[in-house]
Order: sequence, then structure tokens, then C-alpha cells
Amino acid sequence: MRAAAAVLSTAVVAVSACGSTETKPAGPPHVSGFSLQSKLLGRHLDQRLVTPAGGGKGRPLLVFLHGYGGSPSDTFDEAFASSLQALGGQAPVVLLPEGEVGWWHDRAEGKWGSYVLREAIPAALERSGADPDRVAIGGISMGGFGALDLARFGSFCAVGGHSPAVYERGSDEISFGFDDARDFARHDLLTTARRRNPYGDVPVWIDVGKQDGLRPAAAKLAHELKADGADVSFHVWPGGHDGQYWDAHFSQYLRFYNDACS
Repeated sequence: MRAAAAVLSTAVVAVSACGSTETKPAGPPHVSGFSLQSKLLGRHLDQRLVTPAGGGKGRPLLVFLHGYGGSPSDTFDEAFASSLQALGGQAPVVLLPEGEVGWWHDRAEGKWGSYVLREAIPAALERSGADPDRVAIGGISMGGFGALDLARFGSFCAVGGHSPAVYERGSDEISFGFDDARDFARHDLLTTARRRNPYGDVPVWIDVGKQDGLRPAAAKLAHELKADGADVSFHVWPGGHDGQYWDAHFSQYLRFYNDACS
């Protein structure tokens, strides 16, 4: 948090062809935490809310879901902060909810998907004043799966899966994120995409590292969605399934959400 704040407080100086002109930055966004008492999950869950300088009223809201073993605070790292700062006055409000290891979907352990849609997002909109008609959702790894899954049920202006943890039916990894075969079948993104485009005309972004073991499934998902007529941007870049890969591309992610929801 302190490292992110240091990056966000850096001054910006613009130099024009006619001479040196100082352009005052809008100022660093406000990073705050709040505890949400979830009635659906029966517990307090920590949230991070990043509000641009000047307030969040009327801005888009980006809901960004962390990966397995991650948290809201470590997801909003220095690279995320500096990429957000670079958007200046176009920066969205960012909500980073706590998902523990619930895999962002309703399951026997608890209603992790409904909690995001019905509790976390409304709380962020109320606190920030962001535009309820311009809400984007994205995430990394487990969070990338969660964003692509939840976008089927909510109303979003954009959805992004960054190295999304998408599994094929019969994969040994299914037991890692799902209760059983029935739970997986309800959230089988590949099978759903083979049948129809669940996102309509909402812009979809999927990216994955060349050395990432999840690359084949991500590529198949993008292919199936494109075949269904979905508006998909698919990228494969050098790297694996780690923070170094995501840090290198936060600027592209944020520009995508900004362009889609502007």
C-alpha cells in the first residue's frame, strides 16, 4: 500500500514544442479499505476501493478479482498503481473485493459469486458515486475465471480474464476449484462457449503467457467465443503464470477497460 501511494504521488511534467510548461497532475487517487459484513457468506470481508482525485462520481467502476492465494492489497501493487495513474482524469474507480479461495462462484462453501454481484458492487457504487451503468469486471488467474463466469449473470460494460484459470471437462485440476462434477458443469465456460456467446456485444479480453500451462484452454475459449460472434480480444505474450507477467501488462488491461466503458 505504501509503495503504491508513493508511485501515485509522483508529479507529472509536460514539455511542449514551444517551451517548458508544467501540467499539474490530478493528484493521487485515494486508496481506502472497508469491511463488508456479508449476509450471504456470514462474515466480514475486507475490500479495497481506489477512488481517483476529485471523487468517483459518474466514473466507471472496475471490479478486479484477485487470484488464488492473493488478496485485494497485494493485487493493487506498484505496477497496477502506476498504470492507473497514467490514465489521469480518465481513471475509473477500482474495487478489489476479498475472495479468499472461494473461486468467485456460488458453491457449497458459500455464495462467493452472489456476494460480489449483490453486496460488494452495490457497496462500492454507494461509497464512490461511480456510474452503475458502467461497471467492468476483470481479474487474474482464479479471478480471471471469476470475472468471465460472473459476467454471464451481471450487466457489465467490459469483461477481462488475465491468465484465466479455465479448465476443460475431465481435467485433473477441476477438483482444485470446484466442489464436484455438478459444480463444475454449472460453471464450465468452455462448454458454454461452444453452445452460445454468453456475453452478447460486451467487449471481452483474454490474455495468457506463452509458457503458461493454462494457455491451451484460454486459446480454446477465445476461439469458441469468436466463432459465436463475441467481441473478443485475445493476446498471447511471453511469460508464465506469475506476477511478473501481469505487472508487465496492467497498462494494456486498464486501457481496454477504459476504452470499452468510456
